This record gives sequence, C-alpha cells and structure tokens, in this order.
Amino acid sequence: VAGKCEGCAAAPTHLVLYSAFAGANCIVHTHSTYATAWAQAGKALPCLGATHADCFCGSVPCTRAMSLREINGDYESETGNVIVETFASKRKDPTLMPAVLVACHGPFAWGADDEEAVYNAVVLEEIARMSHITMQINPQCAGAGRPLMERHFFRKHGKGAYYGQSEE
Repeated sequence: VAGKCEGCAAAPTHLVLYSAFAGANCIVHTHSTYATAWAQAGKALPCLGATHADCFCGSVPCTRAMSLREINGDYESETGNVIVETFASKRKDPTLMPAVLVACHGPFAWGADDEEAVYNAVVLEEIARMSHITMQINPQCAGAGRPLMERHFFRKHGKGAYYGQSEE
C-alpha cells in the first residue's frame, strides 16, 4: 500500500479499499455527471443491457447513506468502510463488480492497474448515461436478466473467456 495515494485527499478511502479488495491496485473516484446523479438519487445502477454486462456482473450497487457519526468522524475512512460494508451485505465480489456508487456522493471504480481502473470509471459513466436515457424511453424496462448478463460478462471475464480483442 505504501506509495499509493500520496497527496490524495481521498487516500483514507482508497487505503480501506486496498486492504479489503484483493486485486484493486488502483482506485479512481470521480464526480462524473450521470454516475453521480445515480449516486445522489441513492439508486443502484441496474443492468439493463449487454454493454453494462460486458463490464459489470450485475447491478452496480449504491451504498446506504452515511450516518451523522460517520460524516462527522473520520469521513474518508468511513466512506471506504461503507463501501466494504455494501459489498459484504450484498455479497458482491469486487473482482466481478469493480465499481460502486456512494450515496449522495459519487462513483468509485478500481482495477488491477491505473489503465483498468480508469477504463472501469469511463465505462461506468457511459452505462449510467445510457441507463438514464433507457429509463426515459421506457421507465418499466425490465433489464437484461441474469442469463444475458452472465453470458455477456463471463464470455469476456470468466474461465475460458473467448470474446473481445486479443492482446497480440
């Protein structure tokens, strides 16, 4: 953990996540418009289609609102604790769900390195935007459903993954 987040105001949040989430070697926190809007609304980002499922295995969770004690205490560390609590209570695997929305705050994303973490943050913003548009077109949209979501996610990220660009 030494050397990560030096000079970063959010370092205590990131340090909690580095300790709790194996494989999260870089964390990105933004206040991107659409993902932040979902976070401010206190809503998980539902898996509405294949684009979402290609990167995130299920709905991107939103934390509970932080308590007054958490806000007035060690706020940045408590933010990390609320994220970890959310993953534990929802039984989410941070390697399959490399992002979260912090209620009334904004999105966090992570990855094995800075490139992957930034990629996940950018994709999170784009699917938040697409979900917003989708829900405007059809507020009753049922979403992708588990079979389609799992097919899209695991063909790119599962054992024997076969879909996507080769690194050669």
